[in-house]
Amino acid sequence: LDLASYFERALGQIRIDSLRVSWLIFGEGFRQSWRRTTVKRLFDITAAACLLLLASPVMLLTMLLIALEDGFSVFYRQERVGLDGRLFNVVKFRSMRKDAESDGKPRWATANDDRVTRVGRIIRKLRIDELPQLYSVLTGDMSLVGPRPERPYFVDQLTRDVPFYAVRHSVKPGVTGWAQVSYHYGSTVDDSIQKLQYDLFYVKNHSLFLDIVILFQTVGVVLTGKGAQ
Repeated sequence: LDLASYFERALGQIRIDSLRVSWLIFGEGFRQSWRRTTVKRLFDITAAACLLLLASPVMLLTMLLIALEDGFSVFYRQERVGLDGRLFNVVKFRSMRKDAESDGKPRWATANDDRVTRVGRIIRKLRIDELPQLYSVLTGDMSLVGPRPERPYFVDQLTRDVPFYAVRHSVKPGVTGWAQVSYHYGSTVDDSIQKLQYDLFYVKNHSLFLDIVILFQTVGVVLTGKGAQ
């Protein structure tokens, strides 16, 4: 058992310092077969529709609370990088003040961010702010499980600084992911490297079973507050 196999099997990571380009091209697992993609898509549509139906009362209450505290709009739309580097608009419940980026400069969200409203802190802790992304799952821009989509500004930076960063875009981005249930919340380049190594494990090993495991672990993350932003 070599060191790379140890990290993959024991820690659920693929270390970028042991990754080779030839492995991405010829290695088992990184190729996204039509069967793998079709099963994942059918699961996404069925599960997202059920979750939207179950979550609709919570979503309506959240919209009301956001509007009462900080006015309209209750949604936050932002361009993100998706499958194969394509851009799409992600929709979330707005958890920050309307002037959060009034200077026009993108900023990493941080723990205890002073731009977050009171309602925003609650919905972030419980991950309620992510629920509108279920619509993006139905439209096909996102999957329930996958690497979290980042903004183009940060993707450009990380692609320059982090080897193999673009590999995470070989699958659809997710509402939740292996990195989110395996690693604490972080907003630095070093944190992005750690999360990428979990994302690479997911890209190589994703399956219906792993998606279900991650969804159940996400419930645990919500209940414990682990990694909440």
